[in-house]
Amino acid sequence: MLERCPDPSCCAAVGQDMIDMLASDEDKKKYSRYLLRSYVEDNRKTKWCPAPGCEHAIDFAAGSGNFDVSCLCSYNFCWNCTEEAHRPVDCGTVAKWILKNCAESENMNWILANSKPCPKCKRPIEKNQGCMHMTCSPPCKFEFCWLCLGAWSDHGERTGGFYACNRYETAKQQGDYDETERRREMAKNSLEKYTHYYERWASNQSSRQKALADLHQMQTVHLEKLSDIQCTPESQLKFIIDAWLQIVECRRVLKWTYAYGYYLPEHEHAKRQFFEYLQGEAESGLERLHQCAEKELLQFLNDESQSKEFNDFRTKLAGLTSVTKNYFENLVRALENGLADVDSHAACSKTTNSKYGGGGGASKGKSGRGKGSGKIGGSHDAGR
Repeated sequence: MLERCPDPSCCAAVGQDMIDMLASDEDKKKYSRYLLRSYVEDNRKTKWCPAPGCEHAIDFAAGSGNFDVSCLCSYNFCWNCTEEAHRPVDCGTVAKWILKNCAESENMNWILANSKPCPKCKRPIEKNQGCMHMTCSPPCKFEFCWLCLGAWSDHGERTGGFYACNRYETAKQQGDYDETERRREMAKNSLEKYTHYYERWASNQSSRQKALADLHQMQTVHLEKLSDIQCTPESQLKFIIDAWLQIVECRRVLKWTYAYGYYLPEHEHAKRQFFEYLQGEAESGLERLHQCAEKELLQFLNDESQSKEFNDFRTKLAGLTSVTKNYFENLVRALENGLADVDSHAACSKTTNSKYGGGGGASKGKSGRGKGSGKIGGSHDAGR
């Protein structure tokens, strides 16, 4: 790669041979560093890995339709948007979800759903006790009824006491509070829906991080110990690593299905039922696999001698790994197709009874790369 001399009156080309001949060692290193940076940033097929502290560049092999790539530092990210790998959810949904997680809109929704303005000073007041008798904070100190917002001096036993308000009930029946209550109810429902999906998204995220740590522990400490106890070569214990790798990959996929579910239109009932069914089946399979890999494996790590039951454990764990992989392949395929197969699946009738979809909160997770992550672009080890 040739550069022109920076002197406007000089047309000489400056190449690597001239740098090697004239520059100091420090300048040679600086030149090499900037030359590499220029190559990466000017090349549409290469990008720097966005992981903190990583100095590798990725050379992307296009054509597979899948933008998830893996760096040599083990960080997986989306080539298209450079966010963490999020297949099968598209980049637009990910961008909206990330923005929503850090936006002030959810704070305003919480305030609207859980507070009311003081009738005198208009500051929002949160009700933190069961009684309807509210007292605004200083300097206002206005005392009022939480339900009807009337002065507390007009209340008492004749209006229902401390835990009710006859005036509010009468006014509500007359329609005086319909619009206010409707707005508050909408805000509460919106916040409840967001909380449902966010908690499960975040839970699977933390589970995956825990799983990666557990996988590392298995690879560096436990595998050798298990090999000694069970008198089995480490090469024949690969099924355990495969299981943990599958769990980590499934946690990643499951996490992003909750972002997908949040934006799935409420009126598309058939699609929502099909999605909840597939998500529930995949999550149940993952929990069974995780239970086996984490809990049942412990007894063999704690054995003092070889166990006759270890071969049965091998068969069970390998089988659960394969089944769970199939569940998640079906889920990924369906979401990438926009749930277009909904009409041809009778499985919808088996939908879960979840209000918003999906199973319960995620348990602790682990690591891997099943087909859910698809083919990955090659990585080029280049220092930044």
